[in-house]
Amino acid sequence: MSDAQQPPPRKPTEHGLSDRDRAVLAVERHGWPGPGAKERAIRERLGISPTRYYQLLNALLDDPEALAHDPVTVNRLRRLRSARRAHRP
Repeated sequence: MSDAQQPPPRKPTEHGLSDRDRAVLAVERHGWPGPGAKERAIRERLGISPTRYYQLLNALLDDPEALAHDPVTVNRLRRLRSARRAHRP
């Protein structure tokens, strides 16, 4: 399935996050042996490119609904993002 065939990006369910948003967080929650396995899983499970995945994930890190849904994963990723930004020249 290509990016063009995906449902609208923010079609929330009764819990506030779309099925795709929850799936993105679930992929990120999983431990991966290396980047190749994760990228393959992104394409197979979500049907989107890794670039699109990371765009969606980055937006979810600023979404209060994502924080409420999976605070451990979202807070871990926020810390990593902040550390990367702090190390930029």
